Amino acid sequence: MAKESIKARERKRERMVAKYAAKRKKLKEAGDFVGLDKLPRNASPVRLHNRCKLTGRPKGYMRKFGISRVTFREMASKGMIPGVTKASW
Repeated sequence: MAKESIKARERKRERMVAKYAAKRKKLKEAGDFVGLDKLPRNASPVRLHNRCKLTGRPKGYMRKFGISRVTFREMASKGMIPGVTKASW
């Protein structure tokens, strides 16, 4: 499980990217790269990293579900994810 500070930092970046998205788009279309330089660094979507929404694990992230493979496996085994069943043949 990731530290709370790391998860909080990622949430802060997500909020900042959303806040400056329209302004970034307008500056990019105008070609104003000096103006883009003046925006905060964390306003760039490139600085975001996919993390598990429950544990904060940075690796093994499954985009479709928004959680890590470990958490996915636990939840699927318990039947907590609708439409997902353990395969048997």
